[in-house]
Parts: sequence; C-alpha cells; structure tokens
Amino acid sequence: MKIVKPLILAVALLFGFNANAQILNSSEPAPAGAIIYSLPSTTISLAVTAEHESFVAGPYARYAQKYLGIDARTESGNTYTIKSIVMNPYIEADPSVRVAVNLGTSKNASANFLNFCSQGLIITSDSYTGKPAQWRFPSVAGTDQFAAGATSNLDNRTTTLYKTVRTAEGLERVPVQQTQVVEKSLEKKAEETASLIFALREKRMDIITGNTDATYSGEAMGAAIAEITRLEEEYLTLFIGKSVKDCQTVVFDVVPSADNSGQMYIAFRISDTQGLVPASNMGGRPIVLELHKENTSTVASESAVSAKGRIYYRRPATVTAKIMDGQKLLLQSRIPVYQLGETLSFPIDIAIK
Repeated sequence: MKIVKPLILAVALLFGFNANAQILNSSEPAPAGAIIYSLPSTTISLAVTAEHESFVAGPYARYAQKYLGIDARTESGNTYTIKSIVMNPYIEADPSVRVAVNLGTSKNASANFLNFCSQGLIITSDSYTGKPAQWRFPSVAGTDQFAAGATSNLDNRTTTLYKTVRTAEGLERVPVQQTQVVEKSLEKKAEETASLIFALREKRMDIITGNTDATYSGEAMGAAIAEITRLEEEYLTLFIGKSVKDCQTVVFDVVPSADNSGQMYIAFRISDTQGLVPASNMGGRPIVLELHKENTSTVASESAVSAKGRIYYRRPATVTAKIMDGQKLLLQSRIPVYQLGETLSFPIDIAIK
C-alpha cells in the first residue's frame, strides 16, 4: 500500500540500525533510557446537520378544507430531519498501545522523533487530539404569533319568544323577537376570515386588471398589491399555521475497536424533542455506523515481545463505512482504519534505497 512504505521508511530513518522496540503492557514500566511512542489509530468524525422545525397549528386549521379547499396540519410540534452528514476519518496516536524504543546512535533520531510527534503518531503527556463539537440551540415558534383577525368577536343572535295576551277572542300566543349579543363560534370566525381572504384576492385581481374606480400606477400599484398580499398571508396563517426553521450542527466522533466483532456502532441519536444527541442519550432513535472490512490478504499480528533491530508499525485495514437510519442508507464511503489492521514489525537493518 502507498501508506505503508513511507511509514516504514520514516520509522527506519527514525530509529536507526541500533534501535530495539518493545510493546509494553498497560502496567509494565518503561525500560530505563527508552522513549515511549504509540501506534496510529483512526477516529471517524461525523459532522451532522439537522433541520429543526417548530410548528404551531392555526386556530382554524380544522376548517381549512371546508372554506378554502386546502389541507392544513392540525397538530403543533417539533420535528428534526437530517439534512447532511460529512464523514472525516483522522489519525491520532493510540493511547492503549505503548512501544518502548532505544534510539541508539542514529544521528537523525531526535529530528525525526519530533516529526513523528507533529504527525500525531507519537503521543505525549500534554497532547490533545479531540475537536470541539458545535451546538446550536433551536428556535421555537411561539403560540401568540397569529393575527386576531379583522372580524368582530361578537355576533347578534335573534331568538323568537312567545307570550300570552288577552284578546277579544280570548287568550292568544304572540311571537316576540329578542336580540342577544353572543360570542361567535370558532367556525363562524373561520368562515368570515375565509371570506376576507377571497375578497382580498378579488381586490388584487381588480387592481391588476384595472377593474377599479381608483387609479393605480407605478409604485402605488406595487405598494397596494404588496399590502394586499401581506394581509392575505397573515389571514392564511390562521388556517395553515406558522413554523420556524433553523439548523442544528453537531460533530460526533466514533473510535472503532478491534474487539467489536460485528463492527456496528451507535454513532449518535436523533430525538423529536432534543434533536441531535449523543449515543448515550436513550431519548432518540439510533443512527448506526457499520464497518465492513474488504477481503484482503491478512498477515497475523506479531507478538508483543522484544524485537532487536526491528520497529513496530500498523498497516490499516480498508473498510466500507455505512451510516444507517434503520434500513435507510444515509452515507457510504471507503476509509482506512488503522486499529482494525495488523501490527507488524520491520527489520531496520535492511538498507532502503
């Protein structure tokens, strides 16, 4: 592979022909005079962007089909939809693997050692390889954003009562009308608002076609049409509701492990109330990262014993990474993952030209 040969060459130049490498256990102390370095590890970074919609249903939503002939959502709520995922694998030093090496008498050892540090292949006590995750708090649509409407809230209701009066013929029931001021029903308000919407549309058409007593031209016509359109849209929200949309972007990091036999990881979760949340938050449905190793020739990893004249390195495994939302494939890409490959050693007493 193209990655392996430069890595081998750099390692050979770094440690010289007198280097002795040894992979240490977690509790094993470092040999006196040895320098500790680490092997490369791949972290899969997912930059996820979700669109958040906060929707408030209109008070006349149930009458939209009856009076306007349109379908309207009747339930308020928040929804999150994944819009984009960017997958970026990056390499860092694996802190779980420590290798002790004696640099010997190599003249270029110190310079190349610092070069390995700058590339992240050697971990130091003050190194930090994480990246900040950006959170954007979502906006929420208020429940008081609807116009009160241009119609009156009261209505006159006339009822017919009967009273008994004495006449020459005897007692008779005489009808008496009584008028009361009552509050309009919600459906009555919806009907009157729909009538206003149609009246505004008719007025706008009259202005455009010139079928009106007033004369509109130039900026006056544009201003009149714009105001009528604004009023129409405001009244329409009483039926179709209002929504506020924004985006939430979060970066999630997944570190694959060779101990995971299925190579399936919950990368993050998405909740209808909280949006993008970490995998540990059980309040959302899981978004799964699947890694499928390609069929390549394998070499058994060498034992962690002292190897005189050899240096340890990792050869990455190429995998097909899939981001799944249930049975839906969101993203697929091929990436190298170092910790899923083999740990090998290179005989540095062989000259490389």
